[in-house]
Amino acid sequence: MDAGTRIDGTDRIDKEALRRKYRQERDKRLRPDGNDQYIRLTGRFAHYLDDPYTPVTPREPKTDHVTFAFIGGGFAGLVTGARLKEAGVDDVRIIDKGGDFGGTWYWNRYPGAQCDTASFVYMPLLEETGHMPTEKYAHAPEILEHCRRIGKHYDLYGDALFHTEVRDLEWDPARSCWIIRTNRGDEFTASFVGMGVGPLHVPKLPGIPGIESFGGHCFHTSRWDYDYTGGDPSGAPMDRLAGRRVAVIGTGATAVQCVPHLARACGELYVFQRTPSSVDVRDNRPTDPEWFAGIATPGWQERWLENFTANQTGAMPEEDLVMDGWTDIARRVRSRIMALPPEDFVPEKMLEAFEDADFEKMEEIRARVDAIVEDPETARNLKAWYRQLCKRPCFHDEYLQSFNLPGTHLVDTGGKGVERITERGVVAAGREYEVDCIVYASGFEVGTEFTRRAGYDMTGRDGLRLSAHWAEGMRTLHGVHVHGFPNAFLVQPTQGANLISNIPHNLTEAGRTIAVIVEHALRNGFHEVETTEQAENAWVDLLLSGRGMMLGSPDCTPGYYNNEGRDPGPRGRLNVGHPQGALAFFRHIDRWRSSGAFEGLGFR
Repeated sequence: MDAGTRIDGTDRIDKEALRRKYRQERDKRLRPDGNDQYIRLTGRFAHYLDDPYTPVTPREPKTDHVTFAFIGGGFAGLVTGARLKEAGVDDVRIIDKGGDFGGTWYWNRYPGAQCDTASFVYMPLLEETGHMPTEKYAHAPEILEHCRRIGKHYDLYGDALFHTEVRDLEWDPARSCWIIRTNRGDEFTASFVGMGVGPLHVPKLPGIPGIESFGGHCFHTSRWDYDYTGGDPSGAPMDRLAGRRVAVIGTGATAVQCVPHLARACGELYVFQRTPSSVDVRDNRPTDPEWFAGIATPGWQERWLENFTANQTGAMPEEDLVMDGWTDIARRVRSRIMALPPEDFVPEKMLEAFEDADFEKMEEIRARVDAIVEDPETARNLKAWYRQLCKRPCFHDEYLQSFNLPGTHLVDTGGKGVERITERGVVAAGREYEVDCIVYASGFEVGTEFTRRAGYDMTGRDGLRLSAHWAEGMRTLHGVHVHGFPNAFLVQPTQGANLISNIPHNLTEAGRTIAVIVEHALRNGFHEVETTEQAENAWVDLLLSGRGMMLGSPDCTPGYYNNEGRDPGPRGRLNVGHPQGALAFFRHIDRWRSSGAFEGLGFR
């Protein structure tokens, strides 16, 4: 096998050979431009952002007042809006650039799109809305419909503003409220604002020379053009691609899901790969209604969420309710560490056990490629040579099999990426591949400034800009509150649980926290709530006492988990979660909420 390794246990693996192989594969992909290698979708690329799903409805600008305005209509806005409604806040206005609720699931309607964390813990508010996911890993149409279900169930549509982008947020100290200005001419006020713009919502294109010169058809996966391909998000065959030559640029999680569908539809499919994804078994299956009725007793989803997080963070629960690829990773690591003799329970030995478990798992994933892919060279190029958590792990039962179809071609670029794009096609390793269509599976902006991704730079107390307050890195209390920005709340993972394997769990807890605080303020006649500077500093100090990010270390092959292989500097040290892990944070924030003291916040 490559790198002189064996797959029958870590005691037979040549660890040093693997480390060398990993370093070689990383080094050939390092590049000095980091995130600057990607293109923002402005100017001549702005049309990539057009909404192909819902026409824009003209409306008059809003100049009114609401109690709570939330920026972002995905899971973050929906769960926060739901909890606020439960707390008695009737006028909740959600603002989103899409034409409906859904966030990432509004935009990502490419063929094969589905969640890669089990639906029972991924889809929020299942118990409250009475929905049973139809399969373990729900497909995009079902998740989008669930977002709409939440919006209807909690009456969030009435005040919502769709196809609307916030351009400015300004604190008005005289009225203790926020002034919100948008691209639709709105200028209204809100007593409180929440922000859940999402970590993956600004599409990016690869900065490939000649990208603007292609004479055929092209689009980004988050704006899938079914008018061109035929088919629909529900899986109807893309019958307009018969006989056509299609290029896919990118082999991350999106490509892993859409390539099998393209492979069946196209005359010729060329998949351009810089770095292969690790692709483990998904084993998706329909939900048995009788089984679901047995588990869906009161409080069931909360129990499943806690169990999933406990398995992820080494709390060793007696059972694994979810039983998926994520918990498999955690179980392997935990079993290795627990097998250590007592005298070896020291950080160095525990990290070595972690590495052993990872080596073993990645050998299995590479062996799976050999077992499935028929062409030896294609199989060799599809193997991921890095630790599993260097990139987002993928799980799929059809991606690797797609390369056994005669019309599907892997174009491996040896870690260098596509050289250039011409009027007729794509050039890699000196060869031009003529194609009719290019599909950019190039993902979304990660690691850029929050204000850049949000599209506005909010102005808080005494004219303080958020970009200035975060000039040396993000600073919050609990990842929710920012000193100098009263009545404003963030809903996102960083500086909270930072549970990357199941982002919605982070959002549901933040939404619950916000609703409790707003209800307390309104009930007691307070007009302002803000974290103190001391509390924010103390929380940041606590975050920095931990080991830092366990994902995407500098030793990893470049990707968004490790800032494309570049040192993020001091700011990067703050992109972390609770030093004792996600479960510790969730338990902390539950105690903090339940106490009613709201330590670290000031109410006026």
